[in-house]
This record gives sequence, structure tokens and C-alpha cells, in this order.
Amino acid sequence: MTAKRITTALLVIMSVTILVALAFRVSIGATADSIAVMRTTGMTCGSCASKISKALESVKGVALTEVDVSGGWVIVGYDTKTVKPETLAETVRSTGYYSQVTDVVTPEEFKKITGRNVGQNAAPKKGCCGGNGGGCGSNNKPS
Repeated sequence: MTAKRITTALLVIMSVTILVALAFRVSIGATADSIAVMRTTGMTCGSCASKISKALESVKGVALTEVDVSGGWVIVGYDTKTVKPETLAETVRSTGYYSQVTDVVTPEEFKKITGRNVGQNAAPKKGCCGGNGGGCGSNNKPS
């Protein structure tokens, strides 16, 4: 009977330990206390938008992304305690597109200027047209 109790106690301790370890690994999503607006060139399609969004969303502190392929804008909601706007532009450039921070605003200022919350106009994340302006990731610089 004692061996059974010891085994049960060990199983409970191991289970609790595993749950605690997993709880520490769960990342709580970043909160956007600032919005970086970046002028970005070389994007031609939804595939470009997906590539940029995926790269930005892998950066610690990025809460959300919005890519306007036709307008040439990338808008990123991020936590200022964790990441800087220039790091976001460097991340976009590392995916093969030219990008430069043009403005940094609060979410409230963004809503006041645009009349909407950031992230509401996210681009479709599939497909590729390839031919406009050199294709995906052509790293076109503004003229």
C-alpha cells in the first residue's frame, strides 16, 4: 500500500511540474501601445504581405500587423518596452523589401486619423502576381 501511495504522489508531483513548466512557455500576446507606419516598396501581392506579416509577427513585442500592398504601407502594433520601430523596418528589409519608418503614433491617434482600429484592413495572405514592379521581394527602393 505504501508503494502505491508513493507512486501516486510522484505522478502528481511530475504532472504539476510539467504543467508549471508548460505554463511558463505559453507566451502571452504583446499589447500594442504604439503603431509604427512604414513606407515599404517591392510588394506586389498577398504572398508578399504574408511574408512580411509572418516575419514581423515572429518578433517579440509585435502585437499585430497590417500590410497594404497596393498603397505600399506596413502598419505594426507593438510594445515599446520590447521592440523599437527601426527594428521593425529592419525585419521587413530582411525579407527582401525596402522599408522605412515614416511615423509612430499611439493606437488612439491612429484611430483618430483613420477612423478605425489598426488591423482591420489586413491584406489577404495568399497568392502571387509576380509581375508588377519586379515581383515578390525585389527590394525596390523609392525613386
